[in-house]
Amino acid sequence: MNTNEWAVWGNEDVSSGKDAGDENFPVGSLLISRRLRPHVHAYYDFARVIDDIVDTDRLDPKAKIARLNAMEEVVLGRHRAPGRRDAQTAVRVRRTLAQTGVSTSTATDLIVAFRQDAVKSRYDSWEELAEYCRYSANPVGRFLLELHGENPRTFGPSDALCTALQVLNHLQDCADDLRNLDRCYLPRPWLEREGVGVDDLRRSSTVPGLRRVFNALLDQVDRLNREAARLPGLIRDRRMRMEAAVIIGLSRRLAARLRRQDPLAQRVKLSRLDVARAVAGALRTLA
Repeated sequence: MNTNEWAVWGNEDVSSGKDAGDENFPVGSLLISRRLRPHVHAYYDFARVIDDIVDTDRLDPKAKIARLNAMEEVVLGRHRAPGRRDAQTAVRVRRTLAQTGVSTSTATDLIVAFRQDAVKSRYDSWEELAEYCRYSANPVGRFLLELHGENPRTFGPSDALCTALQVLNHLQDCADDLRNLDRCYLPRPWLEREGVGVDDLRRSSTVPGLRRVFNALLDQVDRLNREAARLPGLIRDRRMRMEAAVIIGLSRRLAARLRRQDPLAQRVKLSRLDVARAVAGALRTLA
């Protein structure tokens, strides 16, 4: 690796300090077999690092894309990585993909989405948002299914679930995304149709027009969750089937909470009771 190639990594530490405990949904939970859990953690650590790269305020868009490109080159085996922690996550995920036979695209597609985040901050249609989720969220489900050796016919309902989870996360974080990143994933024509704008996300509570936009997005989430309901019945591995059923239950419960509660007034999140009920409902998939 020559001097210019090393330079693209920069010296800025852009780690957010977040880990799996900060996520809404289980990451490498006990439902995943002990044998596969290290691969899930390697994938999560890689995803966390590239997410931190694009969300930091310490790099400009050009520097973010350069560092993301460098991570991709390591995943693809085209370049070595420096010994720093962030770059080594790309080494570990490359090793995981090689050992398990999981598609390389499950890692590189995430980079496609985050490169987009570096330069794009507004969305002009539901279709545009869904296309973003195709790269930012859907690869996660496909990684888990491929890791468990599941049939590709599981990919459709898995994609629906992952897109639903991503949109729910956008709704949870809509105020913070605008305030901290000047990023808004709500389709602009939907806001205009209801007579509101992006700046209404800066309010301390949701105005009626914005509430209607939230509900329209939640209608899409409900549709996706109905499609995702087919997923557990298609999964052969019992532990993975249970994991999927739990996450579907959590997705439905978070969507219901976001209909009842105001994401501008408070952080809308799942309760322990929500988790317990999702697990109880998922037990039926093992019958």
